[in-house]
Amino acid sequence: MLLRIFETGLQERQVLHLVHCIQNGGIMIYPTDTIYGIGTALSNIHSLDRVAALVNKRKDEMNFTLLCRDLSHLARFAQPISNPMYRVIKGLVPGPYTFILNANHEVPKLFQSPKKQIGIRVPKHPVLQSILEVMDEPLLNISLPVDENADPENFTDPTLIHDRLGRQVDLVIDGGIGKIQYSTILDCTQDEISVVRQGIGPFEA
Repeated sequence: MLLRIFETGLQERQVLHLVHCIQNGGIMIYPTDTIYGIGTALSNIHSLDRVAALVNKRKDEMNFTLLCRDLSHLARFAQPISNPMYRVIKGLVPGPYTFILNANHEVPKLFQSPKKQIGIRVPKHPVLQSILEVMDEPLLNISLPVDENADPENFTDPTLIHDRLGRQVDLVIDGGIGKIQYSTILDCTQDEISVVRQGIGPFEA
């Protein structure tokens, strides 16, 4: 299903439909403040097999990011961080930043793997914020894979994305033409924040 909301925005009934879908086994492709993403509700952990098949990877090869409404989920998934580091992170959200944090004991049980770190992101995109507000739980997210030898429109135009992948997912949200740009990844596992990948979010250590 291709849900066109570029001109009208998400309506309340559409948000409720989306949340019901992804909390009951569905996966979707959606716009973000960077590249289009693929994901499902965190409570729908068993659908990771479908996401892995979609991107031709094993689950243990994929670096999922938790897309969160705000920073209130930090304590559930990450070990405590210093007040100065928290203030830096708080000043950057919402926005195109992924924060790598030391995972707490909840994460290995959740992913059924010995994950020691977790990526958390608070997106600014209004579509995601609308969904996350109603879900009240994170989205498990992976960026749409890009073939550098293919036409970039295949990864930015939601109609073309739907043509390629629509049968493998439950929903594609048309939020307009996307970007082939990525979030800035910041390693917050040590005392000082370091840049792992410089994306569209500016940061100076």
